[in-house]
Amino acid sequence: MCGIAGYISSLGKEVPVELIQRMTDAVAHRGPDGQGIWRQGPVALGHRRLSILDLSELGRQPMVDAESGCVISYNGEIYNYLELRQELAKRGYQFRSGTDTEVILKAYDCWGQACVERFNGMWAFAIHDPQRGIVFCSRDRFGVKPFYYAESAGSFVFGSEIRQLLPLLPKVEADAGVLFSFLAARMAEDPQRTFYAGVCKLPGGHNLVFDLTARKYTVKRYYSLEAKANYSELDFGAALETFQGLFQDSIRLRLRSDVRVGTCLSGGLDSSSIATLAAEAYGRQSNQAFSAITAISEDPATDESQFACRIVENSGLDWITVKPGYIEFRDTIDAVVRAQEEPFASASIVMQYFVMREARRAGIPVLLDGQGGDEALLGYDRYFADHLLQSLMDGRPAQAFGVLTGIRRNGRRGAFRALLRNLLYFHAPGLRRMANRDQLSLFRPEFDPLIRVAGGSTRVYDGLFGMQKQEIERTNLPALLRYEDKNSMAHSIETRLPFLDYRLVEFATSASTAVKLHDGWGKYLLRKSMEGRMPPDIVWRKHKFGFEAPETQWMRLHEQEIRSAISSSALLRQIFKKGVSDNERYAQLNTGLCWRLFSVARWADEFQVRTLDEQHAK
Repeated sequence: MCGIAGYISSLGKEVPVELIQRMTDAVAHRGPDGQGIWRQGPVALGHRRLSILDLSELGRQPMVDAESGCVISYNGEIYNYLELRQELAKRGYQFRSGTDTEVILKAYDCWGQACVERFNGMWAFAIHDPQRGIVFCSRDRFGVKPFYYAESAGSFVFGSEIRQLLPLLPKVEADAGVLFSFLAARMAEDPQRTFYAGVCKLPGGHNLVFDLTARKYTVKRYYSLEAKANYSELDFGAALETFQGLFQDSIRLRLRSDVRVGTCLSGGLDSSSIATLAAEAYGRQSNQAFSAITAISEDPATDESQFACRIVENSGLDWITVKPGYIEFRDTIDAVVRAQEEPFASASIVMQYFVMREARRAGIPVLLDGQGGDEALLGYDRYFADHLLQSLMDGRPAQAFGVLTGIRRNGRRGAFRALLRNLLYFHAPGLRRMANRDQLSLFRPEFDPLIRVAGGSTRVYDGLFGMQKQEIERTNLPALLRYEDKNSMAHSIETRLPFLDYRLVEFATSASTAVKLHDGWGKYLLRKSMEGRMPPDIVWRKHKFGFEAPETQWMRLHEQEIRSAISSSALLRQIFKKGVSDNERYAQLNTGLCWRLFSVARWADEFQVRTLDEQHAK
């Protein structure tokens, strides 16, 4: 895991060394183990290294392939690099290092841009190919690793973090469309745009090719999640066997490392399953106990540590805990704002920050984590609403009745209320807007067109697979991956996500609904897979949190600071009617909007964002 930087002069001029050096230095926290820059004519690449595989100087980047002349700056891990290396060696390729970086270079030489289709991993890289006169950039299938880019003053620039690009922009302004989607429609992330006007993201599953002769770039999708009929036809026994094989292999690959590996452990089903299987596999290759890190909430209502403790005892884990209180939150929130670079939708992101900080203190530079499990295996309550509606639309009343009786029998407390709420929210946009009218009335009337556009971005979902596809590619997972990357890399920690092995995601999303939602249980396939390997009260838990912060408590204690930040924000004053932080109007704010306003205010202040750029809202 590392930080990359790139500068291409669209005017064909040589790139000043101090310019690419500044861009590289801006992400020193992502790579404390080494740095390098490379320049040739109008192209410059920079790199900060976090050593994970082959800790020697042979792994230094930017790396040059002596045979092809190609140069790479790369952030990520290709987990199947050993298998690819063997395949390439059979084709006559020779290797100097034990890195996956060199494997990417040789794979590109062998298979061209199609090489990324063979990778199982997470990546964001740029390869300067002097023979073809291009810079080839790519981001992994689901966008685990970030790739930001911008055009400014005769240049095309890119990097792992936005802070590298901001000094090169003519001015720093908020993208009005993204901002209003966040505030008015609760959309935490846009697949291509950022909160900064003019700063874009290369979406997951896309390549970007900059033609140095034509001096322009093209973006092209190379991967899209599609349903596979051969998986949907499997009966439960075959589906269970297939899933178990894929899940265990995903964890096996993600334990490949030349440094210490541990895991995040909330006590929920996903993180507990990873910890259990990883501890078994780690024990077979090491004489050390596998380490797990838990953030404990000081609010008993959101404290999962008792469940985490059960997994620790069950698997003999080395357990590391951190229990941040309000004082720690107060003293850390500014650091989290700086790390995230964009507004974030929940105080739980702060809890994750504490986990990553503790991992660095414990000397564990690689952590497994459970992102993607809910989206791939139907872990959210809202999936029951979609399943119920789909059953009725397909003319299957008996199946719909089974959904309801299953929820009554095995659903968590309040499951029926949640079902109704999700039906209305995701399938009745008119009612959704009506429910939010008090919140929306706080915005200045001249922004009504933007609010209508933002509201239209949360479309009705199209069946369960369509819902999963959208949440994985657009509406839910991208924000979680951004939070994870920024929090982990702020402390030079590489996080690996077994549930986002593309083979597992393709299987899980394509498998029939009956093996994932059964008798009121979500993630049924995972539960049955872990039955007998974990305590029953973990396997069959009905409630889920996942490093939940005591948000209500913290926000109450932090109310004066929140009000002050909102009322003093020059950016928010342009958007909201006067006095939004006054007693009467502040009382109208629900907890979610209150936090989002605070997050925007602190972000705008930290990164000196004072104005909106409305033209980017279109």
